[in-house]
Amino acid sequence: MPLFWKPYQSDVTKFIEEMKARKPNLEAEQRAGRARLWDRPVDREAQEEWRDARVAQQPYVYQTKQ
Repeated sequence: MPLFWKPYQSDVTKFIEEMKARKPNLEAEQRAGRARLWDRPVDREAQEEWRDARVAQQPYVYQTKQ
């Protein structure tokens, strides 16, 4: 291994590190956005009703019933 060897960093990694250095609260904002969109309580009753009301699809959807 050469004396002045540095580990490789891709352009994308460099960009992300620069962005985090410019905006230190970026990760907290990302977590807040994720929580707003995805981390929601699951309504088990509504989910069960939806599952019970589901109609099974026929094997070949383009064939009409005779």
